[in-house]
Amino acid sequence: MDLNLNTLKREILEYLESSGLTVFFGHAGALEEPTMVLWDVEHQPDYRKFLETARSVGAQLIVFASREFDASDLDDLAPHLDEMGLSRDERREYDSRLRDLRIYQGVTCSLELAFDHNSRLYVFELQPDWYEDFLNIEDEIMSRFANEEDVEPDEPLGGYFSKN
Repeated sequence: MDLNLNTLKREILEYLESSGLTVFFGHAGALEEPTMVLWDVEHQPDYRKFLETARSVGAQLIVFASREFDASDLDDLAPHLDEMGLSRDERREYDSRLRDLRIYQGVTCSLELAFDHNSRLYVFELQPDWYEDFLNIEDEIMSRFANEEDVEPDEPLGGYFSKN
């Protein structure tokens, strides 16, 4: 879903301010652990339902985190592209896809709400489609780069040769 998370971010913060819940401002992406349970934002996209669930189980502290997209995220991929030995067409395609994402510089790319209940972290996370596209491109590049690093060039046997 392609959302304007900047607008939604303001709306959620206003809602939290009036809700009586205590807000802890966390760091986006830091909510990753095995006891994490993700809210189904595809079928239940209303953050108010998530916060009402938190309230109904007695949660009083809500972790709120957001992240803005930075061009450095794109720039960090360039050295990997240079080292991957891509064909001209492949390189042009990656460059075009990454260039198209530059328009999102400074735009909110991730919103997270979370609460703890019975030693489980319940998380509501939203990311727009364009950011999912970026993450997919990043995964493609990093996996191709990693695969190329794993392939060792044909090495001579270092002078060891049996005449038998």
